[in-house]
Amino acid sequence: MSKKIILLVLIGVGISSFYFFDIQQYLSFESLKTNRDRLNFIYQENSIAFISWFIAVYFLTVSLSLPGAAVLTLTAGAIFGSVLGMFLVNIGATLGATVAFLSARFIFRDWVEGKFSDKLEAVNNGISSNAFSYMLFLRLVPLFPFFLINLVLGLTQVRLSVYFFSTMIGIMPGSFIYANAG
Repeated sequence: MSKKIILLVLIGVGISSFYFFDIQQYLSFESLKTNRDRLNFIYQENSIAFISWFIAVYFLTVSLSLPGAAVLTLTAGAIFGSVLGMFLVNIGATLGATVAFLSARFIFRDWVEGKFSDKLEAVNNGISSNAFSYMLFLRLVPLFPFFLINLVLGLTQVRLSVYFFSTMIGIMPGSFIYANAG
């Protein structure tokens, strides 16, 4: 079996599991209100394990482009506080966004280039002149959905390092605001 098929199957299983096991019920504002004390207790009893679990859940949510990141960010603020919550969200979100970016590049880039090479070339030319600033703008100004930016930029020639660092820096202010609201 090719690597692309294995990756597609894994993504499909992850997304299907999310809906089959009704995981989205736990990623709601109501669930946060109901379980806040319990989550705080678990965090106090097992800080390192809980932090690791939180980053892993955030990573999976972002890498599979699942709904729930806003509630997770509010949860981070409610449980960990604004600053630590922002940093933990930033770790999970940046790593998850990078995996989504690489998945889009690995799975779909050749096909998209074959179909839309002239249009993609224009986008690549625009981005290549100042990719970091362009990416930072996309992350700081929430005009487009986070998951869409991850996937579309995976189809461009943006370097991974530029994508990673501009995402990491660009999502900090929004992460802090949401964590502070939690």
